[in-house]
Amino acid sequence: MYDVPAGVLQMENDVLNGKDLPALGFGTAPMGGLYSEVEAGEAFAMLEEAWEAGLRYFDTAPHYGQGRAERILGDFLRSRDSESWILSTKVGRLLTRSETHLDSLNSYASPLPFNQTYDYTYDGIMRSVEDSYQRLGLNRIDILLVHDIGRDTHGDKADLYTWQLLESGARALDELAGSGEIRAVGIGVNEVAISEALIGTMPLDILLLAGRYTLLDRTAEAHLLPLCLAQDVKVIVGGVFNSGILADCTSTDARWNYGPVPGDVRDGVSRINKACGRYDIPLPCAALAFPRRHDAVTSMLLGCASRAELRQCLHWMDEASALPAEFWQEMTGLGLR
Repeated sequence: MYDVPAGVLQMENDVLNGKDLPALGFGTAPMGGLYSEVEAGEAFAMLEEAWEAGLRYFDTAPHYGQGRAERILGDFLRSRDSESWILSTKVGRLLTRSETHLDSLNSYASPLPFNQTYDYTYDGIMRSVEDSYQRLGLNRIDILLVHDIGRDTHGDKADLYTWQLLESGARALDELAGSGEIRAVGIGVNEVAISEALIGTMPLDILLLAGRYTLLDRTAEAHLLPLCLAQDVKVIVGGVFNSGILADCTSTDARWNYGPVPGDVRDGVSRINKACGRYDIPLPCAALAFPRRHDAVTSMLLGCASRAELRQCLHWMDEASALPAEFWQEMTGLGLR
């Protein structure tokens, strides 16, 4: 069993009204059944190991297993001192009862029997929060993130949903934050363009950005991260392995951005992996170390589907604590974007 390395549990900031946002958190998308089912017992045991390792920030969403991740996480946190953890969940999708129980839906195995509809309006956000309280079985949500707003997710409907958010949904976030019910608000996306468009347009404390600031994809580096620093928006980085290709570049089952790995991506990973090999540094170790080097990055999420994966990630984190400066110099320019 590996403990979280010193220096990654706490990072000073005032986004939670004086309560520090830990620099390492636990993301529950894999636990919710992303690509393959995680039995409830294994999920609970994994949360227990994460807790024992010192992790206290947990991120979830209604989307993860159609409420499955929220339900399991809430059951776990309910047995802990309510002042000892920080929880973020998301809005933008409403779940409604389904008459069928599918084996798989939206890339999640064994989801709960619910359908999804997108709703970024005032009423939709308020209802989503109340529904999350019910699934979690908790009476506190610390951070509320608008989930998957943007063109890559919504295509031709992106403008409609962005209009919903700006016209009325943002007011719901303001009311929840202003009343103190929610300690911080933000967006949780994997798109740079919508992030740059919304920061400064509506009040945001946090940007949870998945897959766009990694060893392989650095599209957030040129403009978005400096904008976050200028606007005092705290950045949480998710998807550090770009859906798996940076965790196991030799696997034929590895994914890139939730789908198959294109040839140019494999070529980019090969270049990075060769550079890592020259320093005897495991590629996943470098992938975990990379995002935390930027001043805009406040926190990073580990997304694991088993206790074995969690232990491996903590081991890589331990190895990543002191990588040489010349290694990072060689990494410059090796990503795809």
